[in-house]
Amino acid sequence: MAELQPITEDNFLEAFRLKLAPGQERFVSHPVRSLAQAYVYRNQCQPFGICAGGRMVGYVMVIYDYDVPEYDIWHMMIDEAEQGHGYGGDALDRMIGYIRTKPFGDSDRVALTCHRDNAAARKLYESRGFTPTGAEDEDEDEIEMVLTLR
Repeated sequence: MAELQPITEDNFLEAFRLKLAPGQERFVSHPVRSLAQAYVYRNQCQPFGICAGGRMVGYVMVIYDYDVPEYDIWHMMIDEAEQGHGYGGDALDRMIGYIRTKPFGDSDRVALTCHRDNAAARKLYESRGFTPTGAEDEDEDEIEMVLTLR
């Protein structure tokens, strides 16, 4: 089972050591970029380490978009050595549970983007009820997917 632990000064270097599998760099940004964004948007987001067995196995961040309003899941990744153990699904379930507490504002809409060639991620998101909206970012080759909390 994976758990979410807020990124703090005590564990951010662990997030920096996470590695994407070869070829996955085109699917998701490394936590270094995401943590820079977390600093910029610090009043509306929370970065998390995905932890299992006392070690960080991945990373994910949630941000609240006040303009829409909606929660956005950004930069979810599992370290290359830890993939295939179900940590991504556990982390996504925990993230949805966290969003249900409405930590930044009231919205039942959860959105994320997925690289159109990332079949494994898309299958995971669809298994949790996310559906494509039809919106696409042609520059990034990403599709938007959304979940409405009930």
